[in-house]
Amino acid sequence: MRHDEYLRHDATALAELVRRGEVAAPELLELARAQAERVQPRLNAFTRMLPALAEAQLARVPAGALAGVPFVVKDSVADVAGQATSYGSRAGARFVAPVHAAVLRRLLDAGAVVFAKTNLPEFGLKGISDSRRFGPVSNPWDPTRNAGGSSGGSAAAVAAGVVAMAGGNDGGGSLRIPAAFCGLFALKPSRGRISNGPGLGEVWFGACSEGVISRSVRDSALALDILCGPEPGDPFSGAAPAEPFVAALRRPPPRLRIAFSTASPLGTEVDAEAVAAVQAAARRLAALGHHVEQAAPPIDGHAVAACYLKLYAAQVPAVMDQARSLGARDSEFEPLTRVMAAYGRRLDAAALTLSLARWNEFARTLGAFLGAWDVWLTPTTARPALPHGLLDPSPAEARLTDALLACGLLAPLARWGALDTRVQRLFVQNLAPYPFTQLANLAGVPAMSLPLHWTPEGLPLGVQALGRQGDEATLLQLAAELEADTPWFDRLAPIAGGAG
Repeated sequence: MRHDEYLRHDATALAELVRRGEVAAPELLELARAQAERVQPRLNAFTRMLPALAEAQLARVPAGALAGVPFVVKDSVADVAGQATSYGSRAGARFVAPVHAAVLRRLLDAGAVVFAKTNLPEFGLKGISDSRRFGPVSNPWDPTRNAGGSSGGSAAAVAAGVVAMAGGNDGGGSLRIPAAFCGLFALKPSRGRISNGPGLGEVWFGACSEGVISRSVRDSALALDILCGPEPGDPFSGAAPAEPFVAALRRPPPRLRIAFSTASPLGTEVDAEAVAAVQAAARRLAALGHHVEQAAPPIDGHAVAACYLKLYAAQVPAVMDQARSLGARDSEFEPLTRVMAAYGRRLDAAALTLSLARWNEFARTLGAFLGAWDVWLTPTTARPALPHGLLDPSPAEARLTDALLACGLLAPLARWGALDTRVQRLFVQNLAPYPFTQLANLAGVPAMSLPLHWTPEGLPLGVQALGRQGDEATLLQLAAELEADTPWFDRLAPIAGGAG
């Protein structure tokens, strides 16, 4: 098989070719590895190759729904036994996994050939992938821009034609944001649909879900069938689907009531192209027979952002303390991570508990809204992919942070509340390019990003659709209908085929 032929197939089709004996799994792996080697200097999508894991998988008889399909996983949560899970941090070298994560084990059992880990920001804390440990991930459509985050390396690998589908996770948009920036499809499942075990229970208090980024809707449906279901001891476990998600795709969705809105919940600017993307999707859906109106739930976006900040503030010092217990030094963490940790140590248990309680308020309000509407459309991101360095602190801010860290004043200033305004301002500034994605994580509902729009400059923009808790099937059916109406599979970044 030639690489151009490889690009014409999704993971579902590649597995069928392997099962029929029309192509060999080692041949597919060779194609994927060669493309990874070719694009890595331009994109920096990978943190580590996994030759032993891939070779062990090839030694098995190719079987299963992903028989022989090359696959990569994000260097976060998807633990590989005996390997460090870096989380994009220098301190991550100490997080050596004793056993495979459930998601990795299920992929291997389905026949996937996992051969690499993908790049991300430190601890997955940003909507861009720019860790100091591994460097930024470039966007295959325009390498002067970031691929998004935090599953940026996975999105870049798919958009660059290395793999048809890649693993990632989503705690505030981390599948949907890079999918939107890279012209790909991604579905964040409902809370409890996919296990984080056995190394982890609830990730980010249940806000984070495992999932995939793909070029085809049926690949994402297949991956959800493979990955869904609980592990013993999981803190969350959703009801089993009524039928396989792939089977649900054989039927079109019923005619749906679809709401859409384009205003940022933070009151921040939304690019005209992002607005146009949603409006065009609304027109297409109406033409397909759905009832479409402009509407949005009465949820305070600033309250959502404040709760999301508290989630971060609680998580960062905890994960840093865990790394320190394994021998990590403060210098191994990025300055902004240390600032967030200092801020988070001011957060008392009562404040955190009250913040978590507000998640229920958001979920109930959104649930009532989705009782009247089947699906809610918004932009996935407020603008196209960001140029590298756009959200970096100014040189003066960076010097101030470095000075505070060097002289040991950061922690006292944080305890006195002197950092509060700065941290809150930086947080809103960093959410402004993607203010639409966090609500689905706090409410626990499924949400997807559809690659339906490209700007006049040729940059992708996604349209987000939120659905009811546990109803991924309706979202996938709707996605498949749009995919058939406005195909995107063959719209690849030039670098995927050797140009660019």
